[in-house]
Amino acid sequence: VQSNVAAAQMGAGILECDVTFTADHALVCRHAQNDLHTTTNIVVSDLADKCTTPFTAASGDTGATAECRTSDLTLAEFMTLEPKMDAANSAATTAEEYLGGTASFRTDLYTNNATLLTHAQSIALFRDLGARFTPELKSASVDMPHNGFSQQDYAQKLVDEYKNAGVPASDVWLQSFNLDDVLYWIANEPDFGAQAVYLMDEYNIEGYSPMDSATWPNTMDELKEMGVNFIAPPLWMLLTVENGTMVPSALAIAAKEADIEIITWTLERSGPLASGGGWYYSSVVDTINTDGDYFEVLDVLAQDVGIVG
Repeated sequence: VQSNVAAAQMGAGILECDVTFTADHALVCRHAQNDLHTTTNIVVSDLADKCTTPFTAASGDTGATAECRTSDLTLAEFMTLEPKMDAANSAATTAEEYLGGTASFRTDLYTNNATLLTHAQSIALFRDLGARFTPELKSASVDMPHNGFSQQDYAQKLVDEYKNAGVPASDVWLQSFNLDDVLYWIANEPDFGAQAVYLMDEYNIEGYSPMDSATWPNTMDELKEMGVNFIAPPLWMLLTVENGTMVPSALAIAAKEADIEIITWTLERSGPLASGGGWYYSSVVDTINTDGDYFEVLDVLAQDVGIVG
């Protein structure tokens, strides 16, 4: 709850709930279905034994391990957990030590008394904050269907919670890395599907290049024909360097020519840019060396690539 309030107070107009589900198929906000061991206190709670892989202490060269999923818990159990900064101490020999590991560029100052959110609660909160909505349907860590809950049921339930709350489709940008989810919304909930966002992780395909359309699983024209109106690749896929200057990639140019809107991620994820910005800036790393380059990248994305967010 508190991080979203802070984001809205700092001017964020669209907020994201990463959506996953519990054992009883309630939708909740969590970055992944299997991240409770790093994002909550579950390993030191009464629910620790319910984890898919309970905490095991570090020993010798083997680091501490745990895997705890929202699908391991009922909604009532999930809501008893205390959220924390996403981190774990791989050298931990006790569960209490495992809760540490926060990166030096982050802080635990504001995590006390933070509270978890269901997806329905996020809708009410974001509306109260005057923000709009971009939920992401996260991949399941369990096999689907899960106890009769299919992938289509999951995608439909996400939409139903906005409809039940009376939220207009024009205020919602549904997201998924799974193109089939996006196509489901387009076919079955066309008002919401018109703004559904295809998150692109096609860089995981061997040989893929945003500069070579022959390596793309679908061309931009093909996606448009499917009804996809929004794509969201990581920002490095939208940029390249020509004669020492940052310019739009072939992917970005093709998307605009196909009349597909572009949203990207994530501008400030990399921290200080003195070392080139890392993965998010990998296609333009040779032109990145100071924090001021954030503004150069943003200018090219906004003015030349033409992103909408």
